[in-house]
Amino acid sequence: MQGSVTVHMSAPAQDIWELVSDVAKIGLYSPETFEAEWTGGATGPAVGATFRGHVKRNGRGPVYWTDCTVTECEPGKAFGFNVGAAGATVNNWRYELTPTDGGGTDVTESFRLENRLPMKAYWLLFGKLRGKTNEDGMRQTLERIKAVAES
Repeated sequence: MQGSVTVHMSAPAQDIWELVSDVAKIGLYSPETFEAEWTGGATGPAVGATFRGHVKRNGRGPVYWTDCTVTECEPGKAFGFNVGAAGATVNNWRYELTPTDGGGTDVTESFRLENRLPMKAYWLLFGKLRGKTNEDGMRQTLERIKAVAES
């Protein structure tokens, strides 16, 4: 009930972190989340800050808003958040940035579904297809971030 994709970027980790942690720009990168905004008085990334994302599932629909909370915020190293529904965490997303010896940064985007019965049932029924969709989307997101980071 998890997956990840890593893409090497020829850019400093701090520059990339500034891109991935700016949720207001997610629509430039993600094939599913086309906009996001900070909520609850938050104006930028910090553990506990909240935002909501406007999602077009699978790039086709349905279209809906998700409530998110920043769970990890280490400039130049990691940015993570959870996605909630009906007051419970459903999914956890994370970006990990690892500087490389040859220069640049390996950027890993990952997701992990919560280990609860409804999510287990969902994964059993749709896991293979949804996992592939998530991996394709993460790769597309990272490639778009890479294009900006390296420009």
